Amino acid sequence: MFILSEIRDTVALQPHTFGFEPADILARELNKKYANRILQDIGLVVSVFDLTKCGEGKIRYGDGCIWYKVDFRLVVFRPFISEVLIGKVKSQDEEGIKLTLTFFDEIYIDKTQLPAPCAYDSSKQQFFWAPKLEADATRTQLMDMPLSERLYIELEAPIRFRVEGDEFYDEEPGPPKATEGVRIDLTREPKRAPYRIFASITGQGMGPLEWWAGVGQSEEQMED
Repeated sequence: MFILSEIRDTVALQPHTFGFEPADILARELNKKYANRILQDIGLVVSVFDLTKCGEGKIRYGDGCIWYKVDFRLVVFRPFISEVLIGKVKSQDEEGIKLTLTFFDEIYIDKTQLPAPCAYDSSKQQFFWAPKLEADATRTQLMDMPLSERLYIELEAPIRFRVEGDEFYDEEPGPPKATEGVRIDLTREPKRAPYRIFASITGQGMGPLEWWAGVGQSEEQMED
């Protein structure tokens, strides 16, 4: 779930910090710059792990700062493909489910990545799984099932999921460009997250933890 990524940067130390240990101030300044930021194709930065190399400080004419070239390692959140994690259900709609890990909210489960057969109950605004039906059951069959036989995915429920992929998005800055004589619709699309994770809950043991509570105990009792 967490990796170390090595980065190189140039950092300025202000004159009022000259009396302190440079390594401590450099780490603090790097944390201010990188912590809680998304780095393209790297992931979500948690904090600076350590400094691996620090060049000799140099003073630039006109600003009074000492500039250091620093190689350092960052603790980065970027789970690997097929890694299994536990999060919480944040929201649901007809297209799928959004999960959260508290410190990271951009985790999506598409409706095609739910266990079969599964359906969205618009009255409760929740998906449910019907394990007693065949995987190819129709929506009519699913909606005719008694409520007692439906396993709903509740909001805020702890849920075990598998990482299927991720996506980085770098939005280009600047206002929309207009061509002379052409009318352009300036309606903006919803802002996309700079980093998203795509997940699934198909397979044994995946999904809300309450679905599988007591399964291991039942198997042990059967063996006894």
